[in-house]
Amino acid sequence: MNWLTEPLQYGFMQRAMLEVLVIGALCGLVGCFVVLRGLAFIGDALAHAVFPGVVLSYLAGQSIMVGAFGFGTLTALGIGLLARSRRVSEDTAIGVIFAAFFALGVVILSRQGGFRRDLGSLLFGNILGVSMTDVVVTAIIAGAVTLIVLVLLKEFTLVAFDPVMARTLGYPVFWLDLLLLMLVAATIVVSLQTVGNILVLALVVTPPATARLLTDRLLRMLGLSMVLAAGAGVAGLYVSYHLGTAAGATIVLVATGMFLVALGFAPHHGVVTGWLHHRRGVHHVHHYHPPGEEHHGQKASVR
Repeated sequence: MNWLTEPLQYGFMQRAMLEVLVIGALCGLVGCFVVLRGLAFIGDALAHAVFPGVVLSYLAGQSIMVGAFGFGTLTALGIGLLARSRRVSEDTAIGVIFAAFFALGVVILSRQGGFRRDLGSLLFGNILGVSMTDVVVTAIIAGAVTLIVLVLLKEFTLVAFDPVMARTLGYPVFWLDLLLLMLVAATIVVSLQTVGNILVLALVVTPPATARLLTDRLLRMLGLSMVLAAGAGVAGLYVSYHLGTAAGATIVLVATGMFLVALGFAPHHGVVTGWLHHRRGVHHVHHYHPPGEEHHGQKASVR
């Protein structure tokens, strides 16, 4: 029990726990649509493209969310517009944008003294340094994003599974896509301080991907993804505290471990589980239906 209670004696750990619970639930929710729409690469672009805004806010002594939101909005709009162009492929345009913006952020930061220390903090997060104000701001933004997702859940679901039908039915697919990108950008921005610029995509993608292996129903996937992401955050904090490792990176590794376990042992989609079912099925068929039966025109069946 001391292993569980000792970290919570410190105020910075209490605030970090609250932050990862909120961020985990938010990333798990929004991340489901990122996974279903195949937007992981776009999410990566957003995570890198907001970096100049993070750096500028950091150097100005302001909250990193201010500049990150600005560049995140700009990038989401740019990606949404470029996706409509046929002259340059979407992947190519996204790659150009996030590489250029990220490099711009590094160049700006490199002009400052001691930039290597600052760069490490910005790239890999500083969850143990969040204040109560940060927690409140994160909760407000997470609440707003969650409300929008719940209100437009039917629309987002239809566009995620069948954008052609959604367009045929008269839904504004372009604007829904753009709004989803804005929500992804907001999620990434509020997660920066938790796991940093480099690792944030893992928290947005890995728990939803894990949930998708465990269930075929959307609502269950949403709920399970939120629980898994929040659980990975809390477990990662405990592990990092006791092992003395980087908190953000440890959280991501815990989430990755969950994914690998689900990939192997998920009830219906696990690799190992599927192999075991296949082996049992073959054994069952051979045990109850000798080969001679097939010569009499009888079909083998598994009871």
